[in-house]
Amino acid sequence: MDQLIEEYFAYLAIERGASPLTIEAYSKDLATYREFLETRGKTALDTVERDDIVAFQKDLLDRGFAVSTTERRLSAIKGLHRFALREGYVDTDPAQAIPLPKKPGRLPDVLSVDQVNSLLDSIDTSTTTGKRDATMLEMLYGCGLRVSELVNLDKDHILIEEGFLRVFGKGSKERMVPISGIAFERLIEYLNDVRPELLNPKAPATSALFLNARGGRLTRQSVHRIVARAGLAIGVKNLHPHTLRHSFATHLLEGGADLRSIQDMLGHADIATTQIYTHVQMTHLKEEYLAAHPRAKQ
Repeated sequence: MDQLIEEYFAYLAIERGASPLTIEAYSKDLATYREFLETRGKTALDTVERDDIVAFQKDLLDRGFAVSTTERRLSAIKGLHRFALREGYVDTDPAQAIPLPKKPGRLPDVLSVDQVNSLLDSIDTSTTTGKRDATMLEMLYGCGLRVSELVNLDKDHILIEEGFLRVFGKGSKERMVPISGIAFERLIEYLNDVRPELLNPKAPATSALFLNARGGRLTRQSVHRIVARAGLAIGVKNLHPHTLRHSFATHLLEGGADLRSIQDMLGHADIATTQIYTHVQMTHLKEEYLAAHPRAKQ
């Protein structure tokens, strides 16, 4: 089974373009699955039956795992069995008819325009790292970037004359994202004045756009800490970089941008993923109505 799983990961990475983070998550999920199967005396994939997978799903839910975690683990399992059948390692796919658990509908967290302005204005730009942080937050909100996309930006991904970023999203898919206004001004200042100060002559040469204090590429964890700290400054606890991406999309929609353009900028493969922001917009409209209309309060 170990060899089969390794071949599955190679298939995901090479043929499907899965990111290292996805493969790492699937690796943990399938390790848990394999350990569960061993408790049932199953050490080879061709001996696994539908009841084994259903029992594993029930075990996860009984142990209090979130529906989203259970869904991801079942997705990894279904993918493994599908791969094994297609490659001829097994004769049947016991996971095929097992539905994924439905996640409860939940709208993404979004900041108001005033909150975003307060957040971006709260950054202390009197220091080199403060100017870097201000640039990053402007780009997370101004370009709708995922945190992984932000930290993986290189200098040559910035098309200054055209006013675009070359962004590599999930599965290393490339897209072009416009950048202008304050975010663009911050970026130019960062490239010209701030990044050179962060470069470390003793460190290996790097093409990374955003650098840490040692001159290396900034990590996702560092960006999470920077965003969370900035959120606390305006009274928002546990602020996540993805909230700025959600705010970017919601505010564009409220400003009149069409859904297809927002889909392209976010890098969503399916327009249905982008449509969640129409529900966010409607929720905000209803909140405004209930707060402002004199007879809505009665």
